[in-house]
Amino acid sequence: MIDNLATGVEGFTSNTFLVQGDRTVLIDAGNGFDVVDAISAHTDDLDAVVLTHTHPDHVGNLAAVTDAFDVDVWGFDPTVEGVDRELADEATVTLGDHEYTAFHTPGHKNDHICLYGADPGILFAGDLVFENGGFGRTDLEEGDRDLLIESIDRVLDVVSADLGQLHVGHGPSVTTDPYESIKLAYRAARM
Repeated sequence: MIDNLATGVEGFTSNTFLVQGDRTVLIDAGNGFDVVDAISAHTDDLDAVVLTHTHPDHVGNLAAVTDAFDVDVWGFDPTVEGVDRELADEATVTLGDHEYTAFHTPGHKNDHICLYGADPGILFAGDLVFENGGFGRTDLEEGDRDLLIESIDRVLDVVSADLGQLHVGHGPSVTTDPYESIKLAYRAARM
């Protein structure tokens, strides 16, 4: 089961996904809302936090989560403050009841990863791509439009065309032809 705990939150935050199952994991901690209460409304136990990247809107609540649940934080770059364990390119991690592969996808931020579960047909895309061809900003520090385009192209190569769910860092998740949103983002980013 996947719940976006940031649904309805107004302000500077990312989506924050709670993936429940054999290993209950929070994907991104969000910012500026009581994510601990939101987690507690769904479960008493959290096994880990996995970060798509470390922009403030994705990690602002991180200390509150780690204090409340005493969990390790997984991310691409363990030298970044708050990241306890490395999730290297093409490493696998259990989210809920399924195995996901982490793909390093820089361009929006150097430590950005996407998480793809081939078996459930789910991609957690962070701020790489969004619904209807939106894509992550490249005008921030560490942003690089050419790298972002390469990262989107990599995701297109890896993800199955019959992808069932695309969970993004901002805006709604995509469950109707999510692969098309990735293709549109690739085209739009190249303009």
